[in-house]
Amino acid sequence: MADTKQRLVFSIIEFLNHSIEDGTVKADDKESLEVAIQCIGEAFGVDPTDTEQAAQLSTKPATLKNIFDVFIKTREKTKASGATSAPESAESSAASSSSKPKAPSPAVKAEAEKLKQKGNSLMTSKKYDEAIQMYTDAVALDPTNPVYFSNRAAAHASKGDHLSAIGDAEEAISIDPNFVKAYSRLGHAQFSIGDYAASVSAFERGLALEPTNANLKAGLQNAKARVASESRSATQERSAAATTTPPAGTDSARGANNLNDILSSMGNLAGAGGPGGGGMPDLASLMSNPAIMQMASQLASNGGLDSLMQDPNIANMAARFQNGDMPSQDEIRNLGQRFGGGFGGAGGA
Repeated sequence: MADTKQRLVFSIIEFLNHSIEDGTVKADDKESLEVAIQCIGEAFGVDPTDTEQAAQLSTKPATLKNIFDVFIKTREKTKASGATSAPESAESSAASSSSKPKAPSPAVKAEAEKLKQKGNSLMTSKKYDEAIQMYTDAVALDPTNPVYFSNRAAAHASKGDHLSAIGDAEEAISIDPNFVKAYSRLGHAQFSIGDYAASVSAFERGLALEPTNANLKAGLQNAKARVASESRSATQERSAAATTTPPAGTDSARGANNLNDILSSMGNLAGAGGPGGGGMPDLASLMSNPAIMQMASQLASNGGLDSLMQDPNIANMAARFQNGDMPSQDEIRNLGQRFGGGFGGAGGA
């Protein structure tokens, strides 16, 4: 399952790139925005040029702006419904009721029905944009009929605009909470944008009204299967991530201990006054010691030597060594203490 944060970041990058292309952003700001896009992508591990990753993270046909528009509309509806549910005075109640769409006259209703029928015919011919216009005209005449919103939701879905379909389906439900077909439209649209949990909820709400509806049952079964699949994928991803972390006791985890062993041996040889001059350990003795060579080989294989050479003190000591300046016994002992050895010369206190 694609990471939600990465999907959001990918949508933001798409929006910003589109803003550059359509001229929304001034030419003077283009370079700065491109740098910002690159920084955002790197921070969240999102590369819009990676076609495989783009396929996983894309929300098409929905765009970030579409999603945000639906959120704003939904929030406004929620606020409006919350405000009307509060106790009202007689004056405010009258004002509220007057703001609700009034039922049209029979003649207007008949005209709206004709528009709906035209829309249905256009849907059969797959002329979805024209059908949407017919349903929109019908809604303008009779906004109290949930069928017009539901049919328009179907037309939006047919052309891949599932966010608009969600908006119309929810509008139909708000007009008539018992209109079962709207729950089916809503569930299928939410399924199409990958919001499987919301899809399950929509189908279940519809089935609560009509338990034998075959379309709702099939939709619910598919949505639940996707939710279960996403859950399994998430579990597998967590398991895979856990196995990539080297457990304690592996070669990588033992790198510091191996280093400490090597330095300890060098310190012991130095403290014992080995054959090397000036208290310096005899390198020939070290190189002929199989245990030391094995530990050095392990460090090389698990990347420990690379990490070691990143230490500025180690790098400085290596440079001096190349110039014939041997490190002193105290330097070796201090180096060992830094890596947890705390060793000294042979036969300590």
